[in-house]
Amino acid sequence: MGKPTGFLEYQRQANPAEDPQARIRHYQEFHPRLDREERRRQGGRCMECGVPFCQSGAVLGGMVSGCPLHNLVPEWNDLVYTGNFGHALERLLKTNNFPEFTGRVCPALCEAACTCGLHGQPVTIKENELGIIEDAWERGLVRPRPSGACTGKRVAVVGSGPSGLACADQLSLRGHSVTVFEREDRPGGLLMYGIPNMKLEKSVVLRRIALMREQGVTFRCGVDVGRDRKAKELLQEFDAVVLCCGASDPRDLNVAGRETRGVCFAVDFLKETTRSLLNSGLTDGAYPSARGKHVVVVGGGDTGNDCVGTCIRHGCKSVVQLEMMPKAPDRRGGNNPWPEWPRVCKTDYGQEEAVAVFGRDPRRYQTTVTELLPDEQGNLKAVKTVRLGSDCKPLPGSEAVLECELLLIAAGFLGAQKYVSDAFGLELTPRACVKTQADGYAAGAGKIFAAGDMRRGQSLVVWAIREGRGAARAVDEYLMGYTNLP
Repeated sequence: MGKPTGFLEYQRQANPAEDPQARIRHYQEFHPRLDREERRRQGGRCMECGVPFCQSGAVLGGMVSGCPLHNLVPEWNDLVYTGNFGHALERLLKTNNFPEFTGRVCPALCEAACTCGLHGQPVTIKENELGIIEDAWERGLVRPRPSGACTGKRVAVVGSGPSGLACADQLSLRGHSVTVFEREDRPGGLLMYGIPNMKLEKSVVLRRIALMREQGVTFRCGVDVGRDRKAKELLQEFDAVVLCCGASDPRDLNVAGRETRGVCFAVDFLKETTRSLLNSGLTDGAYPSARGKHVVVVGGGDTGNDCVGTCIRHGCKSVVQLEMMPKAPDRRGGNNPWPEWPRVCKTDYGQEEAVAVFGRDPRRYQTTVTELLPDEQGNLKAVKTVRLGSDCKPLPGSEAVLECELLLIAAGFLGAQKYVSDAFGLELTPRACVKTQADGYAAGAGKIFAAGDMRRGQSLVVWAIREGRGAARAVDEYLMGYTNLP
């Protein structure tokens, strides 16, 4: 333990955030990192407690507490404090293939379980992680790690989101020949097109892809397996196939007027905005624009918040975010003790920006859309809403009409898109996920495996990485009869 009294001497200092009125003028990341000396002090706040819940990944109160990857948090916090960033990198990469992703977009399950947070502010674990990996990139310490031996086995990974990339990375380290198939024009899956640029700049994703290519992984983009490429062909060409296609079938609204023009799924809205940003800096107009429009976002989760922040950058006239559930408490309740995940209200960057631009929080709780109202040309002009009671039933007399020329549906996902599982003849669970062996990744007969959201349902990037690593172990054992992958 580098600083036994660090948690008493140093206050939590998070990476600063650019002012909302300034950051809405661009699509870049807006959290500059602390300098090395301040980062060392933040590492020194780690208590190295006897029972580090931060790395436990245990299920408490029905939710996971601590890191699902079991990151060696106290070890690399200590190494950050002592200034040994190179050794900290080694400990970090033992459990996490992509700290530059989780250090930006993970909700920090580790920090919610930090012992320092019991009676004060938790350690900046997530930002310490990001500091370690970005320091390593800047100093040229993140290098390809090609296997010293080639096994002669060929593996196809379908999908290049975080689970597919983690699986491919692990298998290539083992010496297998890995080809990743991606239906979009760029690799990265959710990381590329599901997360806005201001949360995860795409240069960060492409930097990692380039490294994996140097390591020997092959990427084939613009190939939609199950449509462009037959499942039978992959099964003939490769010794194993891992499906990491996500859970991207969006939940729709079943309301009157759904056919009205001006309605868009959040996943398509965010994807096309990012694609246009990368292709032309948004000058090609090849995306659903919110400029000058009244916008309603249906869904109160992270994706809904991303839509709010993106619409503000487009230059929307107003934005309202509807949430069916009641507002969560601002502080932990007595039935939600530490180290459980805190079920409290979180105000994210998009909502902060809405407050700065429009003077109010965009969220309206216990409210849903009941009808879409078109103008004479069939374009959306307004939506009818209703308030919901504690039983989620409409409250009589609570109906209202909101101006709306763009409605974004961010109501979650129903599961994996069925055409892929049908192509491979796989069975789905009641949640529309690919059914695998109990506590395993093998799907169907023989050489087919599944991982990530496609196997467990919509979840976090950190869970996707864990899934990809787990699938890699299962594939390696299937191919070699044993595995030494971590």
